[in-house]
Parts: sequence; structure tokens; C-alpha cells
Amino acid sequence: QVQLEESGGGLVQPGGSLRLSCAASGRTAGTIAMGWYRQLPGKEREFVATIRWSGGSTYYADSVKDRFTISRSNPRNPKNTVYLQMNSLKPEDTAVYYCKVDYHQGSTYWGQGTQVTVSS
Repeated sequence: QVQLEESGGGLVQPGGSLRLSCAASGRTAGTIAMGWYRQLPGKEREFVATIRWSGGSTYYADSVKDRFTISRSNPRNPKNTVYLQMNSLKPEDTAVYYCKVDYHQGSTYWGQGTQVTVSS
């Protein structure tokens, strides 16, 4: 059974920084990618960033490019962890951030979400 544990959310002022973490337990083999999505109240969940586990290629939404950085733990570690460093945060970045992991054979798992609030 795969479980994703997210941490690092909170309240920050505009222009500030936060670092989100997501650790996947229960399975490491067959990981294709891990990533982050976010959801505002009343809106659909949207893509933020993803990283491919083999090779480390990264992809970002235009709205966060050059401000957010996604990274991953060493693939040899016993637990796969993905990070999202968020800099120059804006009020429009306020959302619940969800971690996602994709495995071979089409399996996908989501974290429970962590709230990020950008406000003065």
C-alpha cells in the first residue's frame, strides 16, 4: 500500500518562500514520476510541476516557472521523496497543494494535500 506524506505548507507573506516535501512509503520500484498539483476552492486541480524519476527531467506550469523548483531524493534511497521549493510567492499561489506519484502499469497515488496561504 502506497502512502504519501506531505509537509511544509503554511502561511507566508507575499515575496516569501516555502519548501514542500512529499515522501512516498510502501513502494519505490517502478516509479515513473512524482509531482505537485494545486487546487483553489471551487476550481479544478491544476498542474504545478513534475520530475521524472529516471533522469530527473523537470516540467513546470508557466505560472510558476522561474519561481518554483522541483527536486527529488536520490533514487537509491529506501523512500522516494519529492520537494518543491517555492520562492517569490504571490497571493495567487494560495491553494491546497497535492503530491502525486505515477508508477508503471498506470498506478497513480495522491497525497492528502497541504495548505499554502500567501497573505500579508
